[in-house]
Amino acid sequence: MQSLSSQLANGPSLFSAEGFVGLIFLITIAVIIIGAFMATTSRRLVRCVAGLAVSFTGVAGIYYFLMSPFVAMMQMLIYVGAVSILIAFAVMLAAPEDHTGSGSRTNVLASPLGAGMAAMVFAALSILGIKTQWQSFPRQGSGDIEQIGYVLLTSHSMVFEAISLVLLIAIIGALVLARKGRS
Repeated sequence: MQSLSSQLANGPSLFSAEGFVGLIFLITIAVIIIGAFMATTSRRLVRCVAGLAVSFTGVAGIYYFLMSPFVAMMQMLIYVGAVSILIAFAVMLAAPEDHTGSGSRTNVLASPLGAGMAAMVFAALSILGIKTQWQSFPRQGSGDIEQIGYVLLTSHSMVFEAISLVLLIAIIGALVLARKGRS
């Protein structure tokens, strides 16, 4: 039987609870990245919206890993359920664009410059994440729905109103796009 110090030196096994949780966390990160890649690189707007919904679902998974199941549920309801569906309806109701091949010219340096900046930001955040001494904080409160509702409507009411503003803006945007309609 191995000692505790040798187990900690080797890191958690994939077949342990910590290793499995780490694997699920990495899968959640992969879902976010794949959804964001779909949303930014697809030529069809419906696929872009689907990628956005996949990415929002991954973000909800991260909230769940941060021990905030209520925030994860709100992420699913508000962003995946409401905003993504409203964007999808706006895309379906908007007039189709005519792609005749007379596309605008793009700058040759835009893609390499953007990729270089993204790589620098990723490297800086990775180094910061690796070198930081992370502290674990004890969980505060029980997280029951009654307590969350009380806090949302008293001390965090501005966040609650911000959520309603995001939904209002999404509805207004869908109505503006739908008003033009198809010819």
